[in-house]
Amino acid sequence: MPPRLFDGRRVRAARRGKDLTQKQLGAAVGVTGTAVARWEGGEDFPPGEKLPALAAVLGEPIDVLFPRDGVPDLADLRCDAGLSQREAAEAIGASRVPLSNAERGKRKLNDAYIEPLAKAYKASTEELLAAQERSFGNLAPDEPPAGQWPIPRTLAEKITYMMTTYPPGNQPPQDAEIAQAINTKAGQDLVTADVVRALRTGAQTVVGPQDPAVLEGLAEVFSVPVMYFQPNEQAARQITEVAELLKAINDRKILALAARGNEDGLSPDMISVVANLAAGIRTGTIPGDDR
Repeated sequence: MPPRLFDGRRVRAARRGKDLTQKQLGAAVGVTGTAVARWEGGEDFPPGEKLPALAAVLGEPIDVLFPRDGVPDLADLRCDAGLSQREAAEAIGASRVPLSNAERGKRKLNDAYIEPLAKAYKASTEELLAAQERSFGNLAPDEPPAGQWPIPRTLAEKITYMMTTYPPGNQPPQDAEIAQAINTKAGQDLVTADVVRALRTGAQTVVGPQDPAVLEGLAEVFSVPVMYFQPNEQAARQITEVAELLKAINDRKILALAARGNEDGLSPDMISVVANLAAGIRTGTIPGDDR
């Protein structure tokens, strides 16, 4: 499987959204319709150098349709440039042997190949040299190992992550289905399929005053807490507030709320439950947990 995450279900959904047949998509990227059918059915995977063309024909950013699994090495840079080893070798006037050796971590590239290869890959020489180090298993201290997802930070990355990691055997919802679910949850028409697509691809980052309702709808679609889709800063503030509340409970300061009555404060029973929970968190034992 190529280093970029490939999900045939996503390709099928995007192809149908563009009203393309498997044969038409195959012709556009230089393969047969049968090959496309095998990709979509999970029976085979396309060569890595085909992914940029697939993304372009389907009108999706490659990092959204085929998210990177880890950081790029030499083979990844070549594939992202849409080049086979033979085509890359021709671009720098060399045989495939030095490229194959470097990509497999056997022998590093001759210095004479660095600059022309970086140009062929539309990368800087620094990026090419860093990718070569990764091909030899030398990661920078702050780089995640291959196979580890980077932490999704933007709304587009979070939606993409949820769709790409959808449970096996289930097709992720399409943009129109997500829009309908959001509108049903909100009880009014807040978004269209085009708006969902823009949010998913990063072309649009906010909806406006309806943002909270949209995020609640997304949370229901993917069965996650709404905090997952909230901006990281907002989620961090909420977590901080909860932590401060637990600390206050642990310090018994929250007991002062009981004197204000049930309308404005917590009931004594509820305070007792939460206080016991806070004590359990502090000591590492959750009340009522016999495990």
